[in-house]
Amino acid sequence: MATTRLRALAGTLASVPVTLFGLALVTFLIGRVMPIDPVLAIVGDRAPADVVAATRLELGLDKPLYVQFWIYLGKLLQGDFGRSVMTSHTVLDDIGHFLPATLELATVAIVIAVLTGVPLGVLAAVRQGTKVDHTIRVVCLAGHSVPVFVLALLSLLVFYATLQWAPGPGRQSVVYEDMVPVVTNLITVDALIAGDRDVFWDAVSHLLLPAGVLAYFSMAFIARMTRAFMLDALAEEYVITARAKGLSATRVIWKHAFGNIAVRLITVLALTYAGLLEGAVVTETVFSWPGLGQYLTISLLNADMNAVLGATLVVGVIYLGFNLLADLLYQLMDPRVR
Repeated sequence: MATTRLRALAGTLASVPVTLFGLALVTFLIGRVMPIDPVLAIVGDRAPADVVAATRLELGLDKPLYVQFWIYLGKLLQGDFGRSVMTSHTVLDDIGHFLPATLELATVAIVIAVLTGVPLGVLAAVRQGTKVDHTIRVVCLAGHSVPVFVLALLSLLVFYATLQWAPGPGRQSVVYEDMVPVVTNLITVDALIAGDRDVFWDAVSHLLLPAGVLAYFSMAFIARMTRAFMLDALAEEYVITARAKGLSATRVIWKHAFGNIAVRLITVLALTYAGLLEGAVVTETVFSWPGLGQYLTISLLNADMNAVLGATLVVGVIYLGFNLLADLLYQLMDPRVR
């Protein structure tokens, strides 16, 4: 049994280098097929021809495509993603600066989504076919049907412009910017470390609306998956047997049925969280949230291909990491797999 588990683990880990190689190849090809000349993005459209040629030679863009790829791959292995034309910093430094804002937003969103989506999914399954079930399904369907940018704009219109319950776009009010030392680049955490309650609550107030938009989209998916898993579990013989023994409905639902779907649900939650990290581009743009998504969008608009490829690669690695984590958790926690 242990040998089988080790073989499965080794097979999973062995696929990682191949996947990373494929991811690097795809990002490289994206940079080459896009109608943007990286040399002109660096030197400008009006640069003399000799400057353009010298820069192209310096970047190795005069070499065959396969040679360019091996150079690109070698730099990636050394942690060299190039330098951003837009910020003049290394892309790796920029990612380290902007990624925490996305992590903060996605983490709050997944917490809200789990705390609402899981109970709603369980309730819909228990009340299958009733008005409660139909209402929850309609709410979840709306969450999947309405585009995220429409939901983001509507939330700004209603809660910021009309009701004035939420602050405007951005991560902080101007008056609170740079008031606490940067330790983690997570404003809420840094404010707590500094003991500044005003900065903390200001950051929370700015965080809730964009996190709520992402949470609604994720909650709809989590609730639907929870409902489907629970319906399967509630129809199993062990649940019917538990009910026949006279166990309370709460114990049957949460201990027997929900306990059996927890492993599959953890897998769904891990992939949903990874999806939030890579799918926050539109939300960050609408709310002017200075995260990796906005950095990627602005870099693309400014033809900053080093930044675009670096951010895309990091997002892909994050998604791959959570996918691997979900696979490992499934193998470790599900006795049927073991």
